Amino acid sequence: MRRGHGFSPWALRTRLTAKLYQTLGPILAICDHFVLMNATFCRGLSDMTQKIADEMDRRILRELISDARITNNELAERVGLSPSPCLRRLRRLEETGVIRGYTALVDPVVEGWTMTAIATVRLSRQHEDEIVMFEEAIRGWDEVLECHLVTGSRDYVLKVMSAGLEHYERFIKEKIARLKCVASIETSFVMNTIKERRI
Repeated sequence: MRRGHGFSPWALRTRLTAKLYQTLGPILAICDHFVLMNATFCRGLSDMTQKIADEMDRRILRELISDARITNNELAERVGLSPSPCLRRLRRLEETGVIRGYTALVDPVVEGWTMTAIATVRLSRQHEDEIVMFEEAIRGWDEVLECHLVTGSRDYVLKVMSAGLEHYERFIKEKIARLKCVASIETSFVMNTIKERRI
């Protein structure tokens, strides 16, 4: 039976429930994304911890972080092992994925990258489809060296390399700003790098 407001209490509850889901939907989507990331990270952290046998493994890793070009004989001497057991440990760390690879750190100027920018991005909505759209686009752009999903008022923090201000402006206009899921972008340019350490 309808009274005054024109619809039944059941209809009112249904409308309120729909409105609640409409309001909370974006929040729940991003929460699900964070929960999945956190579970994956914790699981990966546990697995990786089990792959490092003892303090000797950690000493080997610290030496390689400092100088990945070191020979096995030099590495063995620095950590206090004979070459054969040192090499066995090194191979195990490589095979289990603790050591993911070896790379060279190249001066970005050689590649024409003369400007570093830190960009923060806020998405228009926290829907899963927009999150996927943004992250897939980011993975295909060479200018973006790092992309981090963060908490707070912004959604992502990017480390971007460019050949100068004009190049960076084109990157923003022709790539990031064209994504419909992006609501706003804020940029800070790096004046000087005080410390940079890769693990």
